[in-house]
Amino acid sequence: MINIMNTDVCPKTWLAESILVTIFCCLPFGIVGIVNAAKVSSLYALGNYEQAQMASASAKKWTLISFFVGLAVIIIYMAIYGVAMYAEFDQ
Repeated sequence: MINIMNTDVCPKTWLAESILVTIFCCLPFGIVGIVNAAKVSSLYALGNYEQAQMASASAKKWTLISFFVGLAVIIIYMAIYGVAMYAEFDQ
């Protein structure tokens, strides 16, 4: 018997998270996350559940990379700014 109904649940798309980290954290990696996130629903609708899971995992990976790279850049910027302000007031 052939299972016509897809009983698998659609994987998480990570689209909202990808858009937010693209805007606030790191543009290049966030765009890769958005592209992969956009593939999840369409692959699921076509019945390619395994590929939808892979796209979801890839979207998650690039979203997290974008978040942590953006966070690291902000921390480094704040540290450099703090050192520069300390050096200016120390004179």
